[in-house]
Amino acid sequence: MSAGHENNRTLLIALAANLGIAVSKFVAAAITGSSAMLTEGVHSVVDSANQLLLLWGRKQSKKPPDRKHPFGYGRELYFWSFVVALLVFALGAGVSVYEGVVHIRHPEPAVSPLIAYSVLLIAFLLEGGSTVSAFKEFRAAKGELGWIAAVRESKDPPTFIVLLENGAAMAGIVAAAIGLALSQATGNPVFDGAASIVIGIILGVTATLLAKESKALLIGEAADPELVECIRGVAAAHAGIAGVGVVLTVHSAPDQITAMLSADFVDTISAGEVERIVAEIEAEVAARWPQVRRMFIRPEQGAAERLAAIRADEA
Repeated sequence: MSAGHENNRTLLIALAANLGIAVSKFVAAAITGSSAMLTEGVHSVVDSANQLLLLWGRKQSKKPPDRKHPFGYGRELYFWSFVVALLVFALGAGVSVYEGVVHIRHPEPAVSPLIAYSVLLIAFLLEGGSTVSAFKEFRAAKGELGWIAAVRESKDPPTFIVLLENGAAMAGIVAAAIGLALSQATGNPVFDGAASIVIGIILGVTATLLAKESKALLIGEAADPELVECIRGVAAAHAGIAGVGVVLTVHSAPDQITAMLSADFVDTISAGEVERIVAEIEAEVAARWPQVRRMFIRPEQGAAERLAAIRADEA
């Protein structure tokens, strides 16, 4: 799946939309007394903070390597993506459930529901516009992969975080509208509190998925298997190499991959020939896949046989 991390347009659109939505929801909550509306306002504030954190993570991830961080700062993006998932769970889901329980235990009738419906409609349209932008970016990045597989294989968390957040936000708006409508129709404000709990559950499920995917990238995730096999093919094509063993890769950022492989060199070639072959492999890989920023080749006798034994054990 291709990385689209250079493009912050979707994040900026989502940030602007969520700031406007948050203000309108809080004003409506103050006027109507709706618990679901208040939790929706908190949700929009959390989303706005999340977009700022993702923008910061992208900026920090582009810092060049230095002596203390020789592999660069690419994983800053993954760290802040994980923080975003925690914020969605702790603040978004937690506050929503808490407010819902409080409102069920101490129900207060909502007033001016027309204002609440108007704000929810505006929020839904703004979230919809932001979601369309996120949808287009993610669809372009996912290529031939299915949607669920694309989320699992993506190395660029902001592309799917914004999409999932917006989807959860739109579901939350629908839940808030249903809760408000039921409260108005039955005269029982408990439905409004129940809607807050439903919103919290939606956010909790979303946050759990985001945390799972962000954690996998943070602790180190391999490059696409197709790329791994292509690197193996480049190395194996050189006449001085008798066999290629294990090829290890890890993403430090969406466009920063470190690759390491073991190769069994032909015994009759000189040390100088080994150095030349290594340089040629590194140059060819760098030219064809610029995202492979570093490559390390380790001479190992019987590398291919060792790889075959490892695969046999795994099978």
